[in-house]
Amino acid sequence: MPNSATPQGSEIDDAELTLEYLLRRMRFKSDFPALSASVSRVQALSDNETDSMQTLCDEVLQDVALTQKLLRVVNTAHFRRAGSDPISTVSRAVALIGVGGVRNMALSLMLLDHMEDKAHAQQLKVEFLRTVMAGTLASELSGNAKEAEDAYLGALFRNLGRLLVSFYLPDDAEQIRALCEGKDDEPPMTERQAAQKVLGVPLDKLADRVGQMWGLPEGLRACMAPPDRNVPSMSLAARPERVWWLASLANETADSMLQAEPGEIGEILTGLTKTYTRALDLKPLSLQDAASRARKRLTELTQALNMSVPAQSPADKLLDRYYVDAPNAGQTDGPSARDLGLTTENGALTADMPLPEQDTANVLTNGIQDITNTLLESFKLNDVLHMILETMLRAMDCRRVIFCLRDAKSGHLLGRMGIGEGVDTVKAAFKIPLSVPAGGTPDLFTVVCLKNADMLIADASAASIVSRLPTWFRDHVQAPTFLMLPLVMKRKGQPDMVLGMIYADKGKANTLQLNEKELSLLRTLRNQAVMAFKQTTGG
Repeated sequence: MPNSATPQGSEIDDAELTLEYLLRRMRFKSDFPALSASVSRVQALSDNETDSMQTLCDEVLQDVALTQKLLRVVNTAHFRRAGSDPISTVSRAVALIGVGGVRNMALSLMLLDHMEDKAHAQQLKVEFLRTVMAGTLASELSGNAKEAEDAYLGALFRNLGRLLVSFYLPDDAEQIRALCEGKDDEPPMTERQAAQKVLGVPLDKLADRVGQMWGLPEGLRACMAPPDRNVPSMSLAARPERVWWLASLANETADSMLQAEPGEIGEILTGLTKTYTRALDLKPLSLQDAASRARKRLTELTQALNMSVPAQSPADKLLDRYYVDAPNAGQTDGPSARDLGLTTENGALTADMPLPEQDTANVLTNGIQDITNTLLESFKLNDVLHMILETMLRAMDCRRVIFCLRDAKSGHLLGRMGIGEGVDTVKAAFKIPLSVPAGGTPDLFTVVCLKNADMLIADASAASIVSRLPTWFRDHVQAPTFLMLPLVMKRKGQPDMVLGMIYADKGKANTLQLNEKELSLLRTLRNQAVMAFKQTTGG
């Protein structure tokens, strides 16, 4: 008995050494640190919609490819209401779907972005689609929106170890698959046994260590562990472990859909329903119906992302090729590529193509439509303002866009919100006086606001401009080219009141260029901001 602790301690040490060795191999791939940083930032967002909306939008907007892919997905039939206009801003997507829904979607697409590799692209595609199918199934089986978000993420990350090994350690992944299939008259191993033999640790142990690195919450990391006991024979309604078992059922079902022949799947789903029926309070056809809806959603996803899945391939079993969404019959699955300015002339983005140049006028027009739709509903002023800033940032490829608001106490315009590079520090520098002391000389920003004159400064280093720039701008902002759009509210029987100003800049002189149509659209955006103020204040 005294020696019994030594082997156990040795096993723990060996597992730790193995994990560190595997992580070093993964870190050697240049995009693993980038993926880690992105997932950590997005997952760290709180569930508070108000606090997180702007932070989530800012995170997504830092990645142009992720922004475009997410907009395609939110414009599929599942997310768009029948007859509704296209969703063209991430802010609008968050407002309609919620922070949790968009966060989960963004995490899925981040995994996809980092799983693209030509050497073993088809196998990665199978793993990605199987993973998203499990997440989608779990959400479809859930009883409410919050549970659906948690179950989706739990089922998705249950496959994290397999995904990471498939991408970063493809030779090891192939050995694991071979052992699971059986070879040389050897009986097939379970995936856990095969991973232990090839890697030295099970896949869930590797996933949990990466989850720690990414700051995933304890509840999610617990949900990532595979089943270690039989399905409970009592109802788990309102119990926290219900999400864990939803993820288990969803993953079993996704595996079955991928591996079984089409004629066998009905019987398999019936068997799974019987196994889980008490624990998850399933009706006889709950799983079949959820699988059907999940197939439709996954098919929409592959279409939105222009992901080619060869006919008769394993991944093809997960898709529904002949789906017409009844509530949206007669409607398109989303806006055309050209409508959203997301693609080149001859087609949509693929992994091999460079990002297309966006049409400024199209992005502005679609943003204006998004904001118009929002103003017709119950809305929050900050959400509308954020949509306006986002539209400008994307349309003009700005370095940053900042909204300044009149401060009642000081009578100055102060930087209140913004998007883009270093915006938290820069917006705090904005302090624009709206009055000129006797004998004083107003700076450029004060003049523009008091005269209600839109102004684009092509080169801020020009001698005629430098002398008019305020000290705070020269010290803390130093933009070589920038645009100013004052917000002024007309008042009956009273002088016009300067409400605020929208500021946008770029990092190189003479790169912020606008034609008359684009300037007109920007003024429409500015007027929508004024309209939002009037509606919220009753002015």
